[in-house]
Amino acid sequence: MAETVSPFRIDVPQADVDDLRERLARTRWPAAPDLDGNRGIPQRRVQELARHWATEWDWRTQEAQLNRWPQVTTTVDGTRLHALHVRSAEPTAVPLVLLHGWPGSVVEFLQVIGPLTDPAAHGGDPADAVHLVVPSLPGFGFSGPTPDGGWMPQRMSRAVAELMRRLGYDRYVAHGGDWGSRVATGLGVVDREHVLGVHVTMLRDVAASEPADDEERAAAEKFQHYADELSGYNDLQATRPLSLAPALNDSPAGLLAWIAERFDEWTDPASEIDVDQLLTDVAVYWFTGTAGSSAQLYWERRHGPAEHWARDVPTGVVVLPHDLFRPVRRLVGERVDLVSWTEFERGGHFPAMEVPDLLVAELRRFVRRVS
Repeated sequence: MAETVSPFRIDVPQADVDDLRERLARTRWPAAPDLDGNRGIPQRRVQELARHWATEWDWRTQEAQLNRWPQVTTTVDGTRLHALHVRSAEPTAVPLVLLHGWPGSVVEFLQVIGPLTDPAAHGGDPADAVHLVVPSLPGFGFSGPTPDGGWMPQRMSRAVAELMRRLGYDRYVAHGGDWGSRVATGLGVVDREHVLGVHVTMLRDVAASEPADDEERAAAEKFQHYADELSGYNDLQATRPLSLAPALNDSPAGLLAWIAERFDEWTDPASEIDVDQLLTDVAVYWFTGTAGSSAQLYWERRHGPAEHWARDVPTGVVVLPHDLFRPVRRLVGERVDLVSWTEFERGGHFPAMEVPDLLVAELRRFVRRVS
């Protein structure tokens, strides 16, 4: 029974949906002089989103979209692990894991599930079909809050590897962005014999301390901009996540401001993020009470040992022009078997939401290469 994988269906109680609307209507907004937006997300922006969230956005519509896809839960290492599990009808489909980060969720990947699992229905080649496993990371979303500490990326990698084993997959490809990139690279370490390849869209710790050329200088400047202007959320969640948790868990407007600012700052200005999809991502954190537990990952990473990379796992990297960091190809190549390096002309931190067409094509190409 301990290894049981059970079907799951999202069914948020109507009382919780009503409570969200009522809390939004009762928001006690702070005094808001017309100050520069560089001090944080402008209040008028949050109010606009909150008004849409309370009056036009419909949870049941979003819930039905999520429930279009089969889902499972199981208990691994003492915590619940939830995942979308969408098997392709194509007999040659390759298993692919899609891993989100913070403040993402399985909602990020809704636009790519159909094209990846059923290419023929979306103008593609049936030979490119994959079986998809899209976990909610431990402490995130429908996996629910973790019951203990110590959930670093390596531990999450082991949990995802165990999920794949229980689902019956002997060989698979892993893709991730943000924290998902760390979990994906970790799978190459903890489950090497079963991982065909690792594909990531964000790498943080690969900026050169002494840049060798213009490209490396640009990467260093981008990292410095992040450290100087964009990393406040990181510093707080990595040092005082418990102090932050009650505010995010009690105020939907506060949670909305905290997450929407990330989307506003980390995406390509030309991207047209669907506002309902953004609000659904925030709602997943709200309804599952995981704003606090997901933030713990930052503390765990800062206070734990560094992760390792598997040098012999075929690895692919995508560089997005408006992502938080720009990795240095030379340094990445020193750490892994770098078989693929792709630079998108558009897109930012959430490619499955911003440029799903480019991501689908890239993942198809990478899976073909390593399988």
